[in-house]
Amino acid sequence: MPIVSVDPGRPDPGAIARAAELLRQGELVAFPTETVYGLGANALDAAAVRRIFVAKGRPSYDPIIVHVRDVDAARRLVRVWPDAATQLATAFWPGPLTLVLPKRPAVPDVVTAGLDTVAVRVPAHPIARALLEAAGLPVAAPSANRFSELSPTQAEHVARSLGDRVSLIIDGGPTSVGIESTVVRIDEAGVALLRPGIISSEQLAEVVGPLAAAPGAPSGTAARRAPGMLERHYAPRATLELFRRSESARAAARAAEVGAAGGTVGALLLQPLPGPVRHPIMMPDDAAAYARDMYAALHALDEAGCSVVLAERVPDGAAWEGVRDRLRRASTRGSQAGSG
Repeated sequence: MPIVSVDPGRPDPGAIARAAELLRQGELVAFPTETVYGLGANALDAAAVRRIFVAKGRPSYDPIIVHVRDVDAARRLVRVWPDAATQLATAFWPGPLTLVLPKRPAVPDVVTAGLDTVAVRVPAHPIARALLEAAGLPVAAPSANRFSELSPTQAEHVARSLGDRVSLIIDGGPTSVGIESTVVRIDEAGVALLRPGIISSEQLAEVVGPLAAAPGAPSGTAARRAPGMLERHYAPRATLELFRRSESARAAARAAEVGAAGGTVGALLLQPLPGPVRHPIMMPDDAAAYARDMYAALHALDEAGCSVVLAERVPDGAAWEGVRDRLRRASTRGSQAGSG
């Protein structure tokens, strides 16, 4: 599982060429995007994409985002390109926005969970962009981690999770956005938000007008319309429990209870929490900064051996909706977990 360090400011052509050749050969390459690290494969090679599902332990009903270098490359993968797609691409690409549109037959069904739509994105990270340019092909890339683990925002997270399941890891340092992209579906009904991210619903509405109602999430093994739609998702190994600032006394009592039973308690806090929390992490009170740091903080608490993580609920408001979504899904109890 080779790891090669690449300066995002000046991506090394030799390292990028090596990674691009591996993708063309059907191998898996982990690389940084501005959101999280992705586990990439040639999106037009069904056998290569199946290797992603095997490496991650990902169920076949969870579709994968396809990363492309520009709008023209995105349009070659879809049958319909509405005006709303042009408006959103102009406003937010390259960047952390994914568009779900009707696919062309060249996109393998394994990429789309058998659905007639494909999720496409033009990433902003210079390493991702250099890799797409050098490879000359669309790259299917969910988050580079095992399906039941936290998304990776650093190369070391990828190495710990996937090990020798990946042919090459490009280390471009920590990611700048820190949570997965906003995902919208565009169809006759309008633009619907399927997965919140750092680009908020308010920002989307400023570009395309009022958003359409999001379709209900399917259950069981029915195909999801986009990644990130499982009820339990993005979860650390520790049990994540949310509390409000007004519930600080209850949270402190919970920490004492876990400690008395021999457990180790960590916390993600916006204000100090009195009580026996062994690994408290003070988080930024800015939504973008919180999103950037959140997964790295949860990885650190897992590595510290925390059995329970108490997370203070973040503020209301559109700017925080992506963070709220990730914390809610990570704290949901159930058997289905993963990250896309």
